[in-house]
Amino acid sequence: MMSSRPGNAEFSPGLVRRSASKELLKRFPMRNVDKLLLFAALALGVFGIIMIFSATRADTPSTFYLKRQLLFFVLALLFMALGAGFDYHKTMPYAKIIYGVTVFLLMVVLLFPARGGAHRWISLPFFDPQPSEIAKLAVIIMLATFIADRRMELSSIKDFAQALGIALVPMFFIFLEPDLGMTLSIFIIAVGMLVVGGATLRQMAVLGAGSLVAVLAALQLHVLKSYQLTRLMVFLKPDMDPLQSGYNLLQSKIAIGSGQLLGKGLFQGTQTNLKFIPEHHTDFIFSVIGEELGFLGAVVLLALFAVLLWRAFKIAITARDPFGTMLAVGIVVMFFFQIVVNVGMTMGIMPITGIPLPFVSYGGSSLLVNFFCIGLLLNIGMRRFPKGT
Repeated sequence: MMSSRPGNAEFSPGLVRRSASKELLKRFPMRNVDKLLLFAALALGVFGIIMIFSATRADTPSTFYLKRQLLFFVLALLFMALGAGFDYHKTMPYAKIIYGVTVFLLMVVLLFPARGGAHRWISLPFFDPQPSEIAKLAVIIMLATFIADRRMELSSIKDFAQALGIALVPMFFIFLEPDLGMTLSIFIIAVGMLVVGGATLRQMAVLGAGSLVAVLAALQLHVLKSYQLTRLMVFLKPDMDPLQSGYNLLQSKIAIGSGQLLGKGLFQGTQTNLKFIPEHHTDFIFSVIGEELGFLGAVVLLALFAVLLWRAFKIAITARDPFGTMLAVGIVVMFFFQIVVNVGMTMGIMPITGIPLPFVSYGGSSLLVNFFCIGLLLNIGMRRFPKGT
């Protein structure tokens, strides 16, 4: 027997439960954390710690890099909690300050003694931060604020030029370090954010043509360092100098190929333990994974990256406002580019640029920034419900 109460459908138990659940998520956003994204990031961090120990256990002392990476990992978890713990909109008023301080640090780092021919680290007693890693995040926050303020409309030449200038300033100082890989990372981040942020097809075509002209001019005027040109030549012709300039790539490909399907076993990599693989705990960590864990181990790693990128992309398209969307887009592009370039360069399908593998390569600055970005993604996802709904 149907009730004669007016509007009875509005009081259905299912509707009440859904409304209450939505309101609870708005009041307590931690209940809406993206568990898959969190799991993927944590799993990648642990994966990296294990592989770094495997890569460096033949060093003296054998646990030096392990202990430092464990410390960085604990600090990174705190950074992730910080990134997720406040309303991400509160970064907008401080975007210019964050950006300005970062550019200042990029200038300061040029005053410190070079390591391996590059000025990339600020020497401190217990930790040597790398400002270029911070610069990626600063550019993302600044560009996201700039584009959101214009409601994702960059059709005017002035707005497009200003947005591009936000990326070009830190790129200039990073190029002087020199760090071509990080310079390219920021450029690709900017391109991705400009495309999503409302830049026109004509503007992007002009940017593409201008970039091509800049590259040709740099080659003609010998702006690039000799080792940077050599890396490009080795990429085009891998067997040109197998004992010198092509040595790194050759040893990396040997290690990955020798792993075959199941790998030689954790801690059992001969190329790794005998230190044939250069930079085996940083830029070429994927070579260690390929040798010791084989094709299946590499697939597991790439599957974790795929899950992380999928969840991050979903957060970008479901964000409640332009600022959240642009923040997430910048982070997704950053992760995607670094993963593709790092994995590709160890197999010879990308030029060697010195870009670390996110969450896996050894390095404090990289790990802290990456986990802070995960915190921001969780933050955006937890607060995706519009205010007042």
